[in-house]
Amino acid sequence: MKQRPQPLDSVDQQLIALLRENARAPTAALARSLGLSRTTVQSRIERLERSKVITGYSVRLSEAQERGAVHAYIMITVKPKHASQVEREVRKLSQVRVLQAVSGSFDMMALAVADSITDMDELIDAIGELDGVERTTSSIVLSTKFER
Repeated sequence: MKQRPQPLDSVDQQLIALLRENARAPTAALARSLGLSRTTVQSRIERLERSKVITGYSVRLSEAQERGAVHAYIMITVKPKHASQVEREVRKLSQVRVLQAVSGSFDMMALAVADSITDMDELIDAIGELDGVERTTSSIVLSTKFER
């Protein structure tokens, strides 16, 4: 039986919010923001990592680096009993950053990034041609208002 995660207190939630903004923030800066000692914050981070609340840290590219890249959400309808096969194949596509199972009219939603509209068009076609994919519908991202 899976163990339920312990509820996070308000300090843990605030700490996680700060780490989402900048996972490389020095512990001392986090401590100042939270009004706690550096050792208390370090202990909380270590506990959150040990308990698998925090499972890793990632890289966010600057706006300048991402400028010109085309981002799209690709909604995917999968034929019955093909979800795991489609997942395996989509995982191989390096332009797909996130694949999620969703409720509603579609079965999966992918967030993809390509260098150009032409590259995105080819990627969407490639996903649509995967064995087990019934249909795709895509939306190109025009702008990002904020990201956490």
